[in-house]
Amino acid sequence: MAVILVLATFLVFIVIDTILSRRKAAVPVISAAREDAAEAAGANYVEGFQVPDHVRYHPGHAWLLRERKNVMRVGADEFAAALAGKLEKIELPKPGHWIRQGQKAWSFYRSGEKTEMVSPIEGEIVEVNSEALANPSLVRDDPYGKGWLMTVFVPDEESTARNLVPSKLVTGWMREAMERLYARQPQFAGAVAADGGRPAGDLCAGIPDVDWKAITAEFFLTGEH
Repeated sequence: MAVILVLATFLVFIVIDTILSRRKAAVPVISAAREDAAEAAGANYVEGFQVPDHVRYHPGHAWLLRERKNVMRVGADEFAAALAGKLEKIELPKPGHWIRQGQKAWSFYRSGEKTEMVSPIEGEIVEVNSEALANPSLVRDDPYGKGWLMTVFVPDEESTARNLVPSKLVTGWMREAMERLYARQPQFAGAVAADGGRPAGDLCAGIPDVDWKAITAEFFLTGEH
């Protein structure tokens, strides 16, 4: 009788584990094993998107990294880069130009359409990435590395930091963005799951009737309010 009870209990555990495994498999995110490996390598992923923890994020999906006192490097996070997709052209403000936090600062062009992103900081442009201007695909291929966009002299670092996503809330913020994206158009889940849980190079490619300009404006915070 005791043996039968042990076997029955073991069978219950197997059934529960199978159900949970199937549920996990249905979610279009990076696998747990790959997330563990990524964390061990110093990377961080949220719903399949790389979200390095050494940079700060603006709600409009731009990132910034402090290079030295009062100088910040700026770019578009991987979520923004995947939404922007295969870019034909990038327009960046010229060195010496003053940009304001939360206001439109640069433009992306794709299939003859234009979308804009807001600046995560306020300050004076020091340098722009000429390589990204010549090769816009760098923004998608290496958003936190070679795909950086500009460096900015920021007189008031403390004021800027108050309007960024708090570090402890970044994971929830990115996950909420993905949930809104899926709710808006469920086909995006397939685009993220296309490479084992990593986002496709161009999320909007292959999705019929997708309004690229409207979707990017919503998440980049450049739409009309």
